[in-house]
Amino acid sequence: MAAGVYFLRWLGLRLWSRRGTLVFLLFWFGSWLLLNGVVLVHRRVLSDFCTDDRSKKILQRLCSDFSQGSAAGDMCTDLCVRGLVEYKRCLYYESGKKVMEVHWRGQPVILKSKLDNFSSYEPMGVLDYQQDPAEDLSPLDVVLYATLEVRNWLGLPEEEGHDKGGVASSLSKLWNGRLRSKDKTYSRAELASLWSLLQQEEYTFLRVLQDLSTHVAKVLGSCGHFYAVEYLSAGHAWDENIFSLEEVVGSGSPGAWNARQKVHRIALSFLDMVQHFDNDFTHRVHLCDVKPENFAIRKDLTVVAIDVDMAFFEPKMEDILDQNCSSDDDCNFFDCSSSCNLMKRRCSRHRSNSNLQVICEKIFRLWFSPTLLGAKAGLPLQVSVRLTPSLPPKVLPHCSLPLGARSRWSFSGPCRNVPSPAAWAADKAGTSIGASWTS
Repeated sequence: MAAGVYFLRWLGLRLWSRRGTLVFLLFWFGSWLLLNGVVLVHRRVLSDFCTDDRSKKILQRLCSDFSQGSAAGDMCTDLCVRGLVEYKRCLYYESGKKVMEVHWRGQPVILKSKLDNFSSYEPMGVLDYQQDPAEDLSPLDVVLYATLEVRNWLGLPEEEGHDKGGVASSLSKLWNGRLRSKDKTYSRAELASLWSLLQQEEYTFLRVLQDLSTHVAKVLGSCGHFYAVEYLSAGHAWDENIFSLEEVVGSGSPGAWNARQKVHRIALSFLDMVQHFDNDFTHRVHLCDVKPENFAIRKDLTVVAIDVDMAFFEPKMEDILDQNCSSDDDCNFFDCSSSCNLMKRRCSRHRSNSNLQVICEKIFRLWFSPTLLGAKAGLPLQVSVRLTPSLPPKVLPHCSLPLGARSRWSFSGPCRNVPSPAAWAADKAGTSIGASWTS
């Protein structure tokens, strides 16, 4: 009897021991997975974590490339030799893109690059066919090669006849004024630097529209793969008026605009920008990432697109939307939408919503809506409705409806011929806006 009891205790101990071992192994394995997951996430987060120390090291490597004769640019000497570029702070890292604030000759500017290192960009293919590395290439070779590549990146076909908006003719301006002089040549460092810039869609887009639009940020200079754009007051989702109005047009100066006038002009400038992108170029410009942080205002309250990584000309937009689908949800590319042909299981190449609809939905409805403004009768769209008899009072609710439900609510309807901020500013009384709006 006692032997049986001892046997059962021994068996129970063995069973408990096996279970304990199994539980321990499972616990160890789970902890190992959790630890590796935390380390992986930590590394991913830190890899795009914006720090001043890392930003300074990136600029130091850029100056090393410049000193070795690998990189060039009109900003390099000031940055790396004369000390006229003063680092201020890291603004953000996002998907590899580096954005910093610096002061160049005492003026604040924004430095940007899609990648950390100059060597990370693909070399210019035409240099591989150069027999003598010390020999400079002729501007004609550079223009021909660059124009073909840039057209390809932007999705711009070769145009026939009149170049509306000057997009095609502006491509040569990417290579600055020296291209117009046949006796000028380029060094390998200049070519490699310009080529690294042209591989960045935002830089190429901004330079193409540089002299054609007041609604895009101005490129001020470059060094290697970094380019400088004007420093502007960017929008914020948490700001009551989208933009910090205190940073523009000082309220204490004689004849300064009050808050009502400022926000009103900003609203009109948004509409002016949309009309401009829709109608004033060879191909319509599509904005596929609309949020306050991607826009800024100048001191004259002109709205400016400052982050255009997700802005596309019509031909490239069509290529992006042209994909397989099983429903309309498969045809959404950020803020740009299309519809799914269920018979062909293919998205339409033509966008079904518009820049105006997205601006209305994501900007006007949140900040300029009369419903939200309530007693703040001085703010923009409410004032527009009150002062503009020809403007239908339901334009704001309707402008964000789906394309099929809007019918006449488009730029061919109530928002056609929106006055520019400058034209509106000329009206001292601020009560004749309706003259430029049609019903």
